[in-house]
Amino acid sequence: QVQLVESGGGLVQAGGSLRLSCAASGRTFSSYAMGWFRQAPGKEREFVAAVTRSGDSTYRADSVKGRFTISRDNAKNTVYLQMNSLEPEDTAVYYCAASRTGWTLRSRDNYDTWGQGTQVTVSS
Repeated sequence: QVQLVESGGGLVQAGGSLRLSCAASGRTFSSYAMGWFRQAPGKEREFVAAVTRSGDSTYRADSVKGRFTISRDNAKNTVYLQMNSLEPEDTAVYYCAASRTGWTLRSRDNYDTWGQGTQVTVSS
């Protein structure tokens, strides 16, 4: 089982960019599909983006299409979330997660392991 550690969060002005990283321990990183979710205060955790094991397919929530890009580097055991044109509505704690099955990646129920989260705050 992998362990996940997110980094790269912070405070940014609207219109700015951030890149989140999620480093995974263990030798089996490439056997997991990976996802990013976020949770704003008082709201449920929601899907942001996901990438398949090989990285050849990606999925994004409609709210971030055209602004966020997910990618992975299996040689570095790391998944990234590049966030551009940030909006105050993007303010949340962002979590990365690993899925053994790689099925239905938009559903948080299909993820086995979660990181501790990293705070992203976008000021207007």
